[in-house]
Amino acid sequence: MSTPFKKELEKYRDVDEDDLLRKLSEEEIQQLEDELEELDPDNELLPVGLRQKDQTKKAPTGPLNRDQLLDHLEKQAKESKDIDDLVPYTGEKRGKQWIPKEKPMKSVIDSVTLEPELEEALVNATDAELCDIAAILGMHTLMSNQQYYEALASSTIVNKEGLNSVIQPTQYKPVPDELPNSTDVEETLKQVMGNDPELEEINLNNIKNIPLATLKAYAEALKDNTHVKKFSIVGTRSNDPVAVSFAEMLKVNKTLKSLNVESNFITGNGILALMKALLHNNSLVELKIDNQCQQLGNKVEMEIANMLEKNPVLLKFGYHFTQQGPRLRASNAVMSNNDLVRKSRLQGFNGPIFPRCRTTV
Repeated sequence: MSTPFKKELEKYRDVDEDDLLRKLSEEEIQQLEDELEELDPDNELLPVGLRQKDQTKKAPTGPLNRDQLLDHLEKQAKESKDIDDLVPYTGEKRGKQWIPKEKPMKSVIDSVTLEPELEEALVNATDAELCDIAAILGMHTLMSNQQYYEALASSTIVNKEGLNSVIQPTQYKPVPDELPNSTDVEETLKQVMGNDPELEEINLNNIKNIPLATLKAYAEALKDNTHVKKFSIVGTRSNDPVAVSFAEMLKVNKTLKSLNVESNFITGNGILALMKALLHNNSLVELKIDNQCQQLGNKVEMEIANMLEKNPVLLKFGYHFTQQGPRLRASNAVMSNNDLVRKSRLQGFNGPIFPRCRTTV
């Protein structure tokens, strides 16, 4: 049994589609193409140009000019009329106005009137007598730290049991900040390169703007210098290339006694380069490498301990080991070097003493 809908469709079965298309005008054909075009504006997988049909009929006027577009949008926004408010603003305040609550004022006694005899006694009383009165009345918190200890040590105060309580600390004077380092980096470098005999100590600590090339130039100049005995570059943002340069310097320099490279950005590679350079140096007696940007690790600390056991002249080594094993080995090595110096001083022997053995863990 056929439905009325199927009967309605049967009359279009023998229609000639080509004949219908030939009779359509251009506008009808364009409308038909727009209807048949399958577009999905919500499909993110399609390119933006294929999500909707092209509705641009005008020819392009030229390349995009951002400034002109912004000016046009601003002009269009100023010319468009604002939408009128449903309820016009008149500035009238509505509702109950909030008023903060008044806090009750605490009564303050401006002055206390004492009897003339009592006031005269308090004015002429000594510190010991005032401390004794404060302890009796339970007003020991008004005493300073210095007055408290002076009262305990005094033999004229009778009641000392009331003083054993909380007391006020002594007000210390503030300590001013340390002045910035006034060392002239360029002038000092010229003195090092010229081997100035009056220059024996160089302190470049906490100078942040020293170029790395300048620090390398210092290391190169110290190779031929025979007067500088102490060199410090704490907090100068030195890194591994600078440490390697100073390691090469230690292999050649025979005058430097102390080197301090603490609080920098030197990693384990730079530290090991400095330690290996000590095998070729018999003049350096103090080396400080602590407080770098990152921990060196157990492997590097073990290598440091090995190098210290092979060095017979290093007397002071500044580094806080995180592992107990390397710490004990390094401590024994430095202590053994100090014992050798002490024995050589007692025996009147000059020059380095090479030990026969080391105590290891």
